[in-house]
Amino acid sequence: MKILVAISKTPDTTSKITFKENNTQPDESSTQWIINPYDEWYSLVRAIEIKEKDPATIVHILTVGNAGSDPILRKALALGGDEAIRINSEAKDAFTIANEIANVAQAGAYDIIFTGKESIDFNGGSVGAILAELLQLPYLPLATKLELEGNNATITREIEGGEEKDAVATPFVIGCTKGMAEQRIPNMRGIMGARSKPLKVVEPTATESFTTIESFELPAAKDGVKLFEAGQEADLIKILHEVEKVL
Repeated sequence: MKILVAISKTPDTTSKITFKENNTQPDESSTQWIINPYDEWYSLVRAIEIKEKDPATIVHILTVGNAGSDPILRKALALGGDEAIRINSEAKDAFTIANEIANVAQAGAYDIIFTGKESIDFNGGSVGAILAELLQLPYLPLATKLELEGNNATITREIEGGEEKDAVATPFVIGCTKGMAEQRIPNMRGIMGARSKPLKVVEPTATESFTTIESFELPAAKDGVKLFEAGQEADLIKILHEVEKVL
């Protein structure tokens, strides 16, 4: 079996986010980047589990981005991927990203293409669906369980108020969420081995971008805590009534 896992880099939630170019681009120099958790913990780890059960399985990792994305690809290789592919393009919008992935996927003839449910930066959740449409493949989003029997799969998906089981034959695209697998940490052997695994850089195709980011804006800073001493009950009531409007 041949598997492709599409991953993206996202800011670590502990990082302080700043912007440049008139607030149109994140300032990567001040941000700690990680593999998008839905891509790493659920999609990638489940692909590695399939490989562990069937060592003949090949797992390729792919991302769309500049050279700053190489560290997350190396980590993915350390977790057990066989080869990494970086499409040397800035990730502009969901359609552009999906189109670039589709071009590589078509040439690779993959049996399963894994994506995460969404990325934790933009929360769009649309790349997997667009990718499946471009490839004319079934798309199974919000997947929490994947069982394989030869070229046939049974997939459990989250739905409103419950779950749904779907049967599908390869090839297909799957969007994974919590429950699909458990987070792993690369061991030293994996980290050392990742250094010698191939990381291919391919040039992007000319894909039209349909959206342009005009600006980013951080949420307003929260007000600090105001302490009241005993005897200031009247002041507290006044603020709750006139400022906070909760009384």
